[in-house]
Amino acid sequence: MELRKSERKKAKIKMAIQGPSGSGKSYSSLLLAQGLTNGDFSKVAVICTENGSADIYSHLGQYNVLTLKPPFTSENYVKAIEVCEKAGMEVIIVDSMSHNWECLLEYHSSLAGNSFTNWSKIKPLEKLFIDKILQCDAHVIATIRTKQDYVLNQKDGKFIPEKVGLKSIQRDGIDFEFTIVFDIDIKNFCVSSKDRSGLFFGKPEFIINSNTGKKILDWCNSGTNLQDARGKITATKTIDELKVLYNQYSSWRELLEYDFKLQKETINAKELLLNPQTFSTNGHTHH
Repeated sequence: MELRKSERKKAKIKMAIQGPSGSGKSYSSLLLAQGLTNGDFSKVAVICTENGSADIYSHLGQYNVLTLKPPFTSENYVKAIEVCEKAGMEVIIVDSMSHNWECLLEYHSSLAGNSFTNWSKIKPLEKLFIDKILQCDAHVIATIRTKQDYVLNQKDGKFIPEKVGLKSIQRDGIDFEFTIVFDIDIKNFCVSSKDRSGLFFGKPEFIINSNTGKKILDWCNSGTNLQDARGKITATKTIDELKVLYNQYSSWRELLEYDFKLQKETINAKELLLNPQTFSTNGHTHH
């Protein structure tokens, strides 16, 4: 028998808000934090890279600010998150993480030698920062700046630049790391482009308020231990065992989707090694 604190049953949200400059990412993050802490701003910290801009919204409440100065290295971001963790913060707003990506790109361009192979020196640095966010024992809201992206299209023999929407100042695929990603436009309207909670995906656009954060908090506290669930998934040895868990965790499917997929691939790979003849050439099992 084991007695443990119920706190461990609660998921910590890791989310991102992306949008152009002036779309209200910082303000929206603070409103989300207000909901996530039931209005207790003393449990909220803003890691500010925008030269003191975090203080603009101090009328909302007495939240904490940690000003991060250049260079915006992954190590400095990690240290800043650790300071917030040690202070017992429940919500950490990283505003913004785009400065880290720009810093990494700058470092990459300063490296001598083959530009392509030099990426292998950048990836571990980026991973250090992302892993810190994902493993942090607090809710984390990261803001990501986007810029208008253009493509050159040929018309009548001339190349004409055309707008093709917003591109985040971050490596491609970064949204995969987060449970929820909100895309916010210059009028402060928001849609969810990625949502493993199932709370916002496919819903019409809306404006973020503290109630949005409260909704996320309720979902986080809905009482399953994610780490336990992940452990059970990893421990399965057959596809049938995996199916049982898949049905058991139906309400958490969005959140555990990646874990199920990974484990299914692992089991299939082991099966293939043990019984190569059970697999036909097109990769389907014989029944």
